[in-house]
Amino acid sequence: MKKLLKILFPVVIVSTMSMFAQDISKSGVTAAQFLKIGIGSRAIGMGSAFAATADDISAVYWNPAGLAVNKQNEALFNHTNWIADVGVDFAAASLKLGEFGTLGAFVTVMKSIDGMMVRSIEVPEGTGELFDAGSMAIGLSYARSLTEDFSIGFNAKYIREYIWHESAVGFALDAGVLYKIDILNEFRLAGSISNFGTKMQLDGRNILEIKQVGEQGQGNLIDTKIVLEEWELPLTFRVGVAADLVKTNDMRLTTAVDAVHPNDHTEYVNTGFEYAWNELIFARAGYNSLFEKDSEKGVTFGIGLNYRLVQAVRVVFDYAYQDFGRLEEVHYFTFGLKF
Repeated sequence: MKKLLKILFPVVIVSTMSMFAQDISKSGVTAAQFLKIGIGSRAIGMGSAFAATADDISAVYWNPAGLAVNKQNEALFNHTNWIADVGVDFAAASLKLGEFGTLGAFVTVMKSIDGMMVRSIEVPEGTGELFDAGSMAIGLSYARSLTEDFSIGFNAKYIREYIWHESAVGFALDAGVLYKIDILNEFRLAGSISNFGTKMQLDGRNILEIKQVGEQGQGNLIDTKIVLEEWELPLTFRVGVAADLVKTNDMRLTTAVDAVHPNDHTEYVNTGFEYAWNELIFARAGYNSLFEKDSEKGVTFGIGLNYRLVQAVRVVFDYAYQDFGRLEEVHYFTFGLKF
């Protein structure tokens, strides 16, 4: 273990320093922005500092390696009242397969526009048609503990965005590692990469046009297609640490810090804590996007309940609040089953 620590420690330090060596914002240069909306009220309540804390089904978003340390099968549904009346729904399930590891599946659906009037320069008051827009991601997960202290995990996902008669499709991979160290009750070190995949390009019937070639009234009519630009996915690197500062039979206090490097904005830090009483009632708080340039994010807090319904089944309910500064606050609701 000491040899592994000697390797991991300098790698984490150098990676973190390089993440914050630049102050360059590339906002608006990636597609599928819905992939950056956090999943799971527990994680959000902790300020999204969850890469090294992830040990439930929401790990498929933050660090898929966390699925391997989840001791139960689990199903989860998450609803988010996002900004501007946008709704984001997430559902996931995981299944323990003994020494083979853990399998998971998940789906994210965002409905951003529903029944908006189609307008054009020629008909600014509306053509009488309506259009909608939205996004979706479907994925499969696999995680496994290679030793008692070291776990790895992966996601493969299909991504689709659409607006009116146009759509864009992409494919991406996520990967993560989680390492436990027997100090401070339990100290955890983690890293993950999300949304490494193809570019996305809108295509559909509304970008087809009929052009006349030659003299007006005598030329040939040909079908033409407007080629739209391709856009990268929002690639995100996370390095996180977490520790159980207090851990007794009745209570636990966990603190966590994540350093995040996105490919379309400046770097930032998330930090938070979770207090658990008898692993039944939970209180959480944190701060999101510290040091991020032009950020509207800030304080988060949340509560949770993990109640044994019958001998082998637990019901989980979590709520989180996130402050978005000049924008409206966001509320997250999560319901789950552990069995």
